[in-house]
Amino acid sequence: MKETTLKQIAETLGISITTVSKALKNYPDVSEKTKQSVLDLANNLQYTPNSFAVNLRMKESKTIGLIIPEVVHHFFSSVVNGIIAEAEKNGYLVIILQSNESIDLEKKQVELLINKRVDGIILSLSNESNDDLHLKEIIRREIPLVQFDKIAKLIPSSKVIINDQKAAFEATEHLINKGCKKIAHIRGPVNPQNAIDRFLGYKKALEKNNIPFDPKLVYTCNNVTFDEGKEFAAQIIKEHPDVDGIFVITDLVAVGVLAYLNEINIKVPEKIKIIGFSNWFMSQVITPKLSTVDQPSFEMGVQSFKLLLEEMHANKELKPFSPKTIELTTTVIERESSF
Repeated sequence: MKETTLKQIAETLGISITTVSKALKNYPDVSEKTKQSVLDLANNLQYTPNSFAVNLRMKESKTIGLIIPEVVHHFFSSVVNGIIAEAEKNGYLVIILQSNESIDLEKKQVELLINKRVDGIILSLSNESNDDLHLKEIIRREIPLVQFDKIAKLIPSSKVIINDQKAAFEATEHLINKGCKKIAHIRGPVNPQNAIDRFLGYKKALEKNNIPFDPKLVYTCNNVTFDEGKEFAAQIIKEHPDVDGIFVITDLVAVGVLAYLNEINIKVPEKIKIIGFSNWFMSQVITPKLSTVDQPSFEMGVQSFKLLLEEMHANKELKPFSPKTIELTTTVIERESSF
């Protein structure tokens, strides 16, 4: 069935398309009788406005692009939920793309969103991201951009972040305060800024508490997986049997560490205390329950969209906009793995 158009309504009633449009928008210069006639016919013909045409006239698509490294990760799925919830309140559609931690795919996805003429882009960088030319292209085209979690610090865009270095410092110091004296760190890949900052926070906590830093106690993930957690736990036990604490880049990897230690009957927290990062839902159901850093992921999504909306409105109204950075608060959550 073909969609009813303004032209059909105008021809049926013998009035202009402009008058039909004004009547539907309740303009005061159209008589009440004409308005009622237009509304009645529009209802009978099940007329709905062509949102694409309306948006084209308004020079906006009411669509935003979102690029995340992976959908299955609890942290990112929670951020997505926050963005979608806020976008729906404001009448925006969200195109969600997954980079699979690939810089090449991330670049293609940015190009795709630019070509789709989205009104704005929200993005968390892949672990492989080692240049920012695609981000500079977004800025050059004056498309509003908000970065979150894994960011390029030098790109002049709005950002929603946590203080990863401070959060990691507090996580490591939590283990120290619980009596740990030899603490290993399973860190993220070398590129993402948040992995670098969490490593620096770990190192600073050791230094502040007069514990010598030993680079042999640092293990670097390539893919940040459960299996890597198990593999590194095995290495740590073999190479450093006297380790009494492990700070892990994220809960998914930490759950792998706990799984391995459970398999070989090493008691947690009696022999080794563990703390993860992000407060993934699995951290509360594994045995023992995992201590972690709570990262407000849903709120990160909400604030990311709000910042993007603010810039999109400024662009629409031809007003200047200066990028803003929102830093959300993190909290160490003590559970059974570090009692």
